[in-house]
Amino acid sequence: MPSDQEFEKLVNLYYGDLYRFGFSLTQNEADAADLAQQTFYVWANKGYQLRLASNAKRWLLTTLYREFLQQYRRHKRFNEQINENPPEQRYEVNDISQTDVQTMLDCLKKIHENYRAPLVLYYLEDLAYKEIAEVLAVPVGTVQSRIARGKSQLGQLLNGAGKKKERHFG
Repeated sequence: MPSDQEFEKLVNLYYGDLYRFGFSLTQNEADAADLAQQTFYVWANKGYQLRLASNAKRWLLTTLYREFLQQYRRHKRFNEQINENPPEQRYEVNDISQTDVQTMLDCLKKIHENYRAPLVLYYLEDLAYKEIAEVLAVPVGTVQSRIARGKSQLGQLLNGAGKKKERHFG
């Protein structure tokens, strides 16, 4: 079991990274916070098993991703059982370019999770391909392919969103 001070230090170091990754996956602030908290709960119970402290961030990101997949599958099964669509997501972004951020989030949300997760880990978390491969438990070549395909999809979606915006205002 990690000491209270070690645990607090870990939370201070990595909560922001975990929250951002969780938000990129869920597109929901509350769900992202829940994923980050669940990840630290798992760390509190199993983190002592980690041999190298330098691997803590990767371990936490991997754990968060696995928690996301578990919750996603559970949510999907639940929705299939009651035959409902998930509730519409709301975004609250306090920024001058709120429309641009909203467009980017909407486009990112449309990208399949297989492509979204590697994009976020590469561009927002600055992980190397090898580290992403370990977090997602896929080969490095798969990571490279998914990042390339994700970038292509994102570009197409953003270009389509920009054209719609131009027609609306033009």
